[in-house]
Amino acid sequence: MPAASPMRRLLLVLLTVAVLDAAVLAAVVLTRDDGTAAPAAAPTAGEEPGPVLIVPGYGGNTAMLEPLADRLRSTGRDATVVALPDGGTGDLHGAAGALDAAATAALERTGADSVDVVGYSAGGLTARLWIADGHADVARRVVTLGSPHHGTGIASLAGTYAPERCPEACRQMVPDSELLAGLNTDETPEGVEWVSVWTTQDAVVTPPDSARLDGALNLTVQSVCAERQVDHRQLPGDPVAQGIVEALLEAGDPVALGSDDCARLGG
Repeated sequence: MPAASPMRRLLLVLLTVAVLDAAVLAAVVLTRDDGTAAPAAAPTAGEEPGPVLIVPGYGGNTAMLEPLADRLRSTGRDATVVALPDGGTGDLHGAAGALDAAATAALERTGADSVDVVGYSAGGLTARLWIADGHADVARRVVTLGSPHHGTGIASLAGTYAPERCPEACRQMVPDSELLAGLNTDETPEGVEWVSVWTTQDAVVTPPDSARLDGALNLTVQSVCAERQVDHRQLPGDPVAQGIVEALLEAGDPVALGSDDCARLGG
């Protein structure tokens, strides 16, 4: 039997804490690891889409992101899944350093003027940290996928009831953490086009609309395909979610998607 992911182990620990409210327990048991458009700032980097860097979430699982990378590669995009230090559970600033190294390598390898970044779960926070560190000039677009931009109740529960199982990245996802407070003084810095995609059925990022970014193009999978059943862990491999990400990484300005787009995206 394969080893459980770090997020899965964290959720299993939380299940043993008898003091938790029954509703919270139910949400944890069920989980496994509508948006509106806002004007996007014009990018300072090149207009033509360059390589795509896909950043894993908590636990650093790269394999679960390869299907999304393969889908982007099938359209001719150069797509790389970024390996994170510390097993993906350490300080997210370190993860941002790994993203920076991957961006430098991708630009040198391809000769492109800019990169696009897709950040899954905590990977969206990593992407935002990287931009905040002064890299808006090399990023054309950032798409976050199920990211806890305003924290998640799961991290709060872990920090309170199982602190020994809540390493640095977990603590940084507690609502109102120092890291989130700093990032959210300006949720979408100028020079980059920002998109946030999530599922209303997320039981890891709680509440799910913690994924909303002020100033970004925000949309849920269900705002495109109303009946789509997809949880947090399924997002990177779900054909509709993949189709949404693919469409939002195309050349030109990112455009809000709706129910008319569901069928062509695989719904």
